Amino acid sequence: MSWYYTPKPTVFPAEDFNPSADAAALRKAMKGFGTDEQAIIDILCARCNWQRQAISEAFKNELGRDLIKDLKSELGGKFEDVILGLMLPPVNYLCKHLHKAMDGIGTNERALIEILCSQNNEQMHHISRVYEELYNRPLAEHVCTETSGDFRRLLTLIITGTRDPPGTVDPDLAVEQAKQMYEAGEGKWGTDESVFTKIMAHSSFDQLEYVFEEYKKLTGRTIEQALKAEVSGDLYNALSAIVECVQMAPHFFAKRLFEAMDGLGTDDTTLIRIIVSRSEIDLQNIKDEFEQMYNKTLMSAVKSETSGDYKKALCALIGDA
Repeated sequence: MSWYYTPKPTVFPAEDFNPSADAAALRKAMKGFGTDEQAIIDILCARCNWQRQAISEAFKNELGRDLIKDLKSELGGKFEDVILGLMLPPVNYLCKHLHKAMDGIGTNERALIEILCSQNNEQMHHISRVYEELYNRPLAEHVCTETSGDFRRLLTLIITGTRDPPGTVDPDLAVEQAKQMYEAGEGKWGTDESVFTKIMAHSSFDQLEYVFEEYKKLTGRTIEQALKAEVSGDLYNALSAIVECVQMAPHFFAKRLFEAMDGLGTDDTTLIRIIVSRSEIDLQNIKDEFEQMYNKTLMSAVKSETSGDYKKALCALIGDA
């Protein structure tokens, strides 16, 4: 099936890892007048998350200091955003971005879609649990207050974790689901969005792969063509994101990175979030996909859109290979 790819990260656990030595080196880089930003990049961008947590522990236990506080006081701007993002456990990092997307006036629907629509059930349960611990309110309830209509229904179904576990496949049911989608959309006047929403939020990604194939057999059209014709706005963006993540998650993230850097100005928040959150999952796949899709490397695109230590940190995470 096309959804299956071997995730290749760009950041790996450092060999001969010594958290005490790293903690001491970081302290030295921040002590006294001026900061050695390069030393901070060399250490933190070349360790995996559990190693960074161990360094943080050593920093506290052996030097009696709070590494996050020290980094905050020494760094600034987008460079600080990258480094502090690396220091958070991965799920906490995504929770922070979900909260940021809904906090204050207005909602960043694109960030909600990117984070929520790309998760499987187990990941979603974990995010929901941590979100409630961190912000003292259920994620589903927060999303409900910030969204509306079928879009809200879809996200709520995803968050409440009713998706079948990975590997759950029923080819006969896929034929039936494809037919239901056709009858709810192209096969009738008007669209019954709830049918699309239910199938896309409940079925495992493996099952959806079958559903999309059956849809094409049945109608001669791809599921993307059907969605374009039948739904619009945030619901369309969310359902399309699910389709892309089912077919090839790196393709989805490569496209998001390109959009973050395309045109005037750069969406740094998205750029940082994807590079930091995917660096230990599949950033190598995303790089390969990016180059294939846009005929330039992710590294060269990032270099032309960023500068200074911020650029160096992102490039260190992207890696040369």
